[in-house]
Amino acid sequence: MGTPPPPHDAADRLPLRERKKLRTREALVVTALERFTERGFHGVTLDELCDAVDTSKRTFFRHFTSKEDVAMAPLQDLWRAFLADLETREPTRGPLMELLQDALLGALDGTPATDWPHRVRLSRRLAAENPSMDAHGLRFCQDTSRAAVHVLHRRFGLDAADDLRPRLAVDLLVAAFHYALDSWTSLPGTPTRADLATRLRASCAALPEALTLTTAPAP
Repeated sequence: MGTPPPPHDAADRLPLRERKKLRTREALVVTALERFTERGFHGVTLDELCDAVDTSKRTFFRHFTSKEDVAMAPLQDLWRAFLADLETREPTRGPLMELLQDALLGALDGTPATDWPHRVRLSRRLAAENPSMDAHGLRFCQDTSRAAVHVLHRRFGLDAADDLRPRLAVDLLVAAFHYALDSWTSLPGTPTRADLATRLRASCAALPEALTLTTAPAP
């Protein structure tokens, strides 16, 4: 799944070599999103992207698997941070959905880039125009969901392999996040991480009633 970039305060304490790697990765993400937005996803070759950052394709592939991967890095880094939070969160007794929501909110709060909201919006626009990015995102989402369920079974006392509820809970969280993300992306101006967190909380709060919502014949 890869490792999310560390928060700024942690990044400052990294060895020089690791800080250089992090700066190169950041430059690749920022440059890719800018160039893809200006010239189109297919209008920028990998060679051109690497030349713009003054790095090699070999270095690029140490960080990313493809153009789709670098273009979707902002949201993928969020979900990697979510998995990292689950790996380190203190196991306690309580509702699973609350634990998952808190882990995702913690990951959102810890996203290191100050311009992360802008990067996400650029990435979302590109994905809407390029089916290959959408397909890449779907595969990443499936892999992340499976990884999250694995952590839940291993660390949080959910041992029954045939229990569908952990996977369904993760899928509900993903659905709530995507609804929150869609509404956040459509906001005018420059919405913030706090705005996205507010919408995520509202989406998660609506889940219980969504599951018990009843239908009736139309008048």
